[in-house]
Amino acid sequence: MRSLIVEDDPRIAADLQRALGSAGFLVELSGDGDDAWFRGGTENYDLIVLDLGLPRLDGLTVLKRWRAEGCDTPVLVLTARGAWTERVEGIDAGADDYLPKPFRMEELVARARALVRRSGGRGASVQDLGRLSVDMNRMTATLDGAAQHLTPLEFRLLAYLTLHRDRPVPPTELLEHLYGGDDNKEINALEAIIARLRRKLGPGIIATRRGFGYQVEAEA
Repeated sequence: MRSLIVEDDPRIAADLQRALGSAGFLVELSGDGDDAWFRGGTENYDLIVLDLGLPRLDGLTVLKRWRAEGCDTPVLVLTARGAWTERVEGIDAGADDYLPKPFRMEELVARARALVRRSGGRGASVQDLGRLSVDMNRMTATLDGAAQHLTPLEFRLLAYLTLHRDRPVPPTELLEHLYGGDDNKEINALEAIIARLRRKLGPGIIATRRGFGYQVEAEA
């Protein structure tokens, strides 16, 4: 799950990066409104965590521009502003959730996970696909009731395929969500992870749709 944290306080940004990274997110950082507006509107993220008090371009303006331009990425707004009128303003501008500072990192991670699940039409934290069960909160997977020992990268790929299981996911999209803007990662790296997952999960779980991509095919 690829996320963008927009926060100009380096300490808070580092704390957010650690918390979301530990929860299985691929985290990228932005420290000002202009940069955030460009990246949020041109890159494919699963989640954006947006502080409103930003330099160069304030967060509320950034959010309004994203929504006006058709960016529908889930946005979790962070702000030190506590007045209920300002919360309403953020929601009206297009925020999907709102968390005033100070906050507990555990709550932020829970809200972030929920937003990603809901954006894919998957509300439950445990995704049950028959033989395969994927726990998005614990970052674990079981097959026929047996726990599977997955690396963080393997789990991130499996989780993304699970959340988007109604369609084949193109390799380029998977690379974006596994590695972000790292242009050095090639299709061979993705194929290696897919091969490792298939060895661990066995045949019939991850299918190749030639010309389209990969799709989870556990029994319903």
